[in-house]
Amino acid sequence: MVTNEYGGKNANAKFVYMFEEGKKEMKMLLGGKGANLAEMTNTGLPVPYGFTITTDVCKYYYANKKTYPKGLDEQILVAIKKMESKTGKKFGDKKNPLLVSVRSGAPASMPGMMDTILNLGINDVVVGTISKKSNNERFAWDAYRRFITMFGNVVMGIKHSKFEEIMDEIKRKYKKKLDTELSAEMLKEMVAEQKKLYKKETKEEFPTEPLKQLERSMGAVFESWNTERAVIYRRLNNVPNDWGTAVNVQEMVFGNMGNDSGTGVAFTRNPSNGENKFYGEFLMNAQGEDVVAGIRTPKPIHELGKILPKAYKQLVEIRGRLEKHYKDMQDFEFTIENQKLFMLQTRNGKRTAHAAVKVAVDMEKEKLISKEEAVLRVDPSSLDQLLHRQFDPKHKYAALTEGLPASPGAAVGKVVFTAEHAKMLAEEGEKVILVRIETSPEDIEGMHSAQGILTARGGMTSHAAVVARGMGKCCVAGADEIVVDEKAKHFTCKETVVKELDVISLNGSTGEVIVGELPTVEPTLSGDFGTLMEWADGFRKLRIRTNADTPHDAKVARGFGAEGIGLARTEHMFFEASRIKAVRKMILSKTLEERKAALAEIEPFQREDFEGIFKEMDGLPVIIRMLDPPLHEFLPKEEREINELADEMGIEAKKIRETIEALHEFNPMLGFRGCRLAIVYPEIMEMQVRAIFSAALNVQKKGIKPLPEIEVPLAGAVKEYAPLRDLVKKVSKEIGAEGKVHYKVGTMIEVPRAALTAEEFAKEAEFMSFGTNDLTQMTCGFSRDDAGKFLGPYVEKGIYLRDPFQTIDQEGVGMLMKMCVEKARSINPKINIGICGEHGGDPASVEFCHRIGMDNVSCSPYRVPIARLAAAQAVIREKILGKKNVKKK
Repeated sequence: MVTNEYGGKNANAKFVYMFEEGKKEMKMLLGGKGANLAEMTNTGLPVPYGFTITTDVCKYYYANKKTYPKGLDEQILVAIKKMESKTGKKFGDKKNPLLVSVRSGAPASMPGMMDTILNLGINDVVVGTISKKSNNERFAWDAYRRFITMFGNVVMGIKHSKFEEIMDEIKRKYKKKLDTELSAEMLKEMVAEQKKLYKKETKEEFPTEPLKQLERSMGAVFESWNTERAVIYRRLNNVPNDWGTAVNVQEMVFGNMGNDSGTGVAFTRNPSNGENKFYGEFLMNAQGEDVVAGIRTPKPIHELGKILPKAYKQLVEIRGRLEKHYKDMQDFEFTIENQKLFMLQTRNGKRTAHAAVKVAVDMEKEKLISKEEAVLRVDPSSLDQLLHRQFDPKHKYAALTEGLPASPGAAVGKVVFTAEHAKMLAEEGEKVILVRIETSPEDIEGMHSAQGILTARGGMTSHAAVVARGMGKCCVAGADEIVVDEKAKHFTCKETVVKELDVISLNGSTGEVIVGELPTVEPTLSGDFGTLMEWADGFRKLRIRTNADTPHDAKVARGFGAEGIGLARTEHMFFEASRIKAVRKMILSKTLEERKAALAEIEPFQREDFEGIFKEMDGLPVIIRMLDPPLHEFLPKEEREINELADEMGIEAKKIRETIEALHEFNPMLGFRGCRLAIVYPEIMEMQVRAIFSAALNVQKKGIKPLPEIEVPLAGAVKEYAPLRDLVKKVSKEIGAEGKVHYKVGTMIEVPRAALTAEEFAKEAEFMSFGTNDLTQMTCGFSRDDAGKFLGPYVEKGIYLRDPFQTIDQEGVGMLMKMCVEKARSINPKINIGICGEHGGDPASVEFCHRIGMDNVSCSPYRVPIARLAAAQAVIREKILGKKNVKKK
């Protein structure tokens, strides 16, 4: 069978497991599908018999020049003998042939991303035997033509469209619309044409030996682990590239044997909204790929009860058993062959964030899971879906058409018809809606780039629907009134023509398609979401703050549960049109008096900003970072703006250009900025501190409790920090705030030297906050503005697991942070240590911050709930890990 020369180190290694030998906990070895097939088999569910080739074989395959380990050949032959013995059928047998499916199955669910081959084992002899045994010649030839199509496409790389062309030609010839209308004789003709195509494309006859078919199909499944779509999916979902896929070989059962046979996909609960109702779809006289491919629009699952009541009743009973056993919402596939039900797979179902929250809370109420398990069930990153704007319910509109509400949400964008175009426009900053007849796995990157997806075909369990829900993308599927013409780049619906780049809106919650842009409103969060967040807050130790520069942002963040501000960037306040001119005057001033006069114009604006923030954060701490960016960023760049500024200030444009030139730096991120500005021009920081204390005193009179925490940026040596701390105390006394306003002075840790000398800072500072963007670029030697040119390939090649500007580089930057925390706490055990920047809203980074003993994290307002949930999960996982370690001891 397999002809490669093996060279495995362990001759006794087990590479093949019969279904009864596995269990659900073995998913890293057997893949999710194999582990769950084993689990269902052992719980007595009706699962077609088979075996799993482990992920170790896939890893070996790629590590050893696409060869197989020694002993695999023999183990597969033994497994086939066991299948033949159990089923009473044999590969290639003239009397009772065995047909199998060959499916992928990675440890993480990757719906539609890898390959499947059905009806393997069929050939010119076997097709006749099946025809006689089933007394259904049409079924036999339908199975044969499907196998040739799959094998030719998946294994040999022949374009699927070429097989579709053959089918279309047969339909035209005999004037048939549906493939189910083709007779046995027509299908025989199709098989003959398919074989001609196969020979023309591959220069060989179609293989008839079942073991040869299996060998090549197994290799094709392993090859599909590294197809472009699979690699993209893993990158988008943070699935490690070295996990590999298993291969599942399973006895075929047939949903296309006639009108008492069928196939379907179902969820134990609604994956869009989490409602505890049986949810799914089926097709009669069909095979599994017909449902998920979206080629035929399936029927809702409850209608099966009218057609095959006994099978439906059994399916409902199995739905309950699966949830009780797995204690999670399940997504399962089934086939009915001559009224007999078979379970083909089950897995934890992909779901929207809304559904994930509802299912978790409901299952806790149903006593299926604990509060800890409920909190762990929701992916923190998925909450993004709940925290963005929704269509304004007060706005009236007329829908163009309605499809199936496959994945909820509100999406507005320009129409595009290809995944490539969607990706290109999204990279240019455009919002797009991807419109397809039906999506395929190759569309994965375009789907990721789009705001929403609209398909003319397919159901609630089609590829588009399943992948969109997993991504949290709005999706309307099966909108069968629209006619998509990808070549002409438009779609029509009734009398309306919608062209490429026209704007449409999708309501994924209702399935409505609307021409034009609908207005949106802020989301409202309550009910199950509030319950889950309350549970999360009860577990977490980290405090969650927000990055907010305006009263509006502060208000939004507090509504999402922020416990203070971890970063208010004062420079953002300087850029507003009403104050930028005064800032520029200050920069262009030649004397201290001129500078102070310009600063006096800015101070009232700053005071007003701080009063607004203190009001929104009444009683909560507010870290205010002193001016950080280099001064040249505030000066005009365009000639027109330079001339306007010169006229307004009554100076020559030439002098402004000279100042711009003088402030130019080769590497401004390492230049004259942060605390360096305050040391050379202390009057700038004095104005800011005065504005802070004035604002604090003003709001106190109104019964508001301000808690300012003044932060010195970019200090690398304690001798940079100490004089600026003294400046704060001096201004506090001068303005009469000392003893009246409760305040702190601390430093950002963004220069590696500051982290290495943390003991010195801990003696002087009242708090520390990691500025991980700057700390990352200085530690790794990356320019944040230029690293985009190479970080993508670095992540793809595994040099970095993830972009270190998105997730903390725990082995490098993280070790520096850990060292800093330990050094600081050795001197001052009570010093408050936090993190600001977008790392504070990244779940993996939040968990890391918890592990190294930090006090708080800060992130943008819309990521506050994400950080709250991630912080709770960090505590629960730590507790679980501790229990496991105790058991080991």
